[in-house]
Amino acid sequence: MLNKYLNNKYLVLYLTPFTIGFLTVFSFQPFNLTFINFLVLPIFFFLTVYISKKSKSTFRKKPYKKNLFIFGLFFGFGFYLSGISWIVNSLTFDESFRIFIPVALILIPLFLSLFLGLTTLFVGPLLNYNVFSIFIFSGSIAFSDFLRAKLFTGFPWNLWAYSFSWSTEILQVLNLIGLYAFNLIVITFFILPVIFFYKFSIIKKFFIFFAIILIFLGLYIYGSYKININKSYLENINKKINVKIISPNFELQYGLSLNQIKNKLSKLIRYSDPNTDKKTLFIWPEGIFSGYSYKEILTFRDMIKKNFSKNHYIILGINKLDEKTGLFLNSLILVDNEFDIIQQYNKLKLVPFGEFLPFEKTLNKFGLKKITEGHGSFQRGDKKVNIQLDQLNILPLICYEVIFTKLIQEANSNTNLIINISEDAWFGNTIGPEQHYAKAIFRAIENNTFLLRSANKGISAIIDNKGMQIKKINRNEAGNIEFQVPLIKSKKNKNDLIFIILLITYLFILIFTKIKKYEK
Repeated sequence: MLNKYLNNKYLVLYLTPFTIGFLTVFSFQPFNLTFINFLVLPIFFFLTVYISKKSKSTFRKKPYKKNLFIFGLFFGFGFYLSGISWIVNSLTFDESFRIFIPVALILIPLFLSLFLGLTTLFVGPLLNYNVFSIFIFSGSIAFSDFLRAKLFTGFPWNLWAYSFSWSTEILQVLNLIGLYAFNLIVITFFILPVIFFYKFSIIKKFFIFFAIILIFLGLYIYGSYKININKSYLENINKKINVKIISPNFELQYGLSLNQIKNKLSKLIRYSDPNTDKKTLFIWPEGIFSGYSYKEILTFRDMIKKNFSKNHYIILGINKLDEKTGLFLNSLILVDNEFDIIQQYNKLKLVPFGEFLPFEKTLNKFGLKKITEGHGSFQRGDKKVNIQLDQLNILPLICYEVIFTKLIQEANSNTNLIINISEDAWFGNTIGPEQHYAKAIFRAIENNTFLLRSANKGISAIIDNKGMQIKKINRNEAGNIEFQVPLIKSKKNKNDLIFIILLITYLFILIFTKIKKYEK
């Protein structure tokens, strides 16, 4: 029966990789069935080796290497089709975009799948059923993830490492080695169960199994220790700032009148419930004024002045016009009680097709525009800058910027607070908000800094420097969170450097294996 299956080109090259790739979504949030990857990646490895060795004799279709590319491509297609299915929901808010849903559903996952297709194409011929090949295969997949995070604006969504988001204990190693190194290690462990099908002695298999368990147990114990000593550390910190995170739960609506915007502002003020005598930093989410610019919202300046005092500052997302270029920016601004801008950060990582349209002039001719309403493509910010106020040194992250660990690495070394504002209504009732929130936990641990998240229709929360959830407002809920946040100076790892060192180590394993084979 197994031979009959392996000789079926359509099952091996198309259906199987697509199916196992599709199933990986259940290893991520909100399902967190991590064990699935211990099945998926070994199968992926075994079949890659099989296709590489048996393609000529079994499938008899030139060019033979094309089979490896097709196999990896279909695995990736299943992986991304299920993993980023939420992207379709963002196209349902505008009637003119609904026609593009089938295109987006197929072309975006298909493009991302090229990374895995090229991985199996180039690495497949180097593999065999041995231990060394496990390291080569896992290293190549991790490198593929790394390239996906860097090239073409980057899209590091659902790296394999994120399937461990449920365990803050295991994740503490992030602050030592970084996201991509951890991702490499995780992939390696997911593939290691293939060893149990090799012709090893029972003793060797038991030893390897025990070693895997021991390493994960070691990571868990280390993480538990770091979390426990952190509790007493936080209690002794004197520098604190009173913050209030607002989650308004507004529907995603465009074309609103100024009077409707005024009603939104009234609700925000009500949720904020400001105490005029208490020094407080209020955090409002991104996208709350539905395409209106800062200059237009100034119409309601008196409402802010009436309800907030000189003890108050507000952070919020707004569209801001660049007077020099005439283009709009997606900005995070810090304002005082008179709604005057004290500092401003302009978003660096714009969402393709969401906030800017690649080849805009050409695509406009075909009726295409960016998804967000109100202006043409947003202008990208010039550089990463922190928001500074008194003793506060804030690293700002707007919406999906929170998925980029690179922005953490480039941040000011004196950062003592991370603030992430987001409009998660785009996700609708999909798996998107939970996956988005998980990325915030990773960024807090990587930087060893408190992260405050205000998300409309998403998960708003206060996350401590070890990724522990202090307070939370669930998706599709309205309210506020107030907390005295300790100010901790960031302590970052050399993320990319450690990953590259590990990758070179894996490469040496390949070279050593080839030399030994040649000597024989």
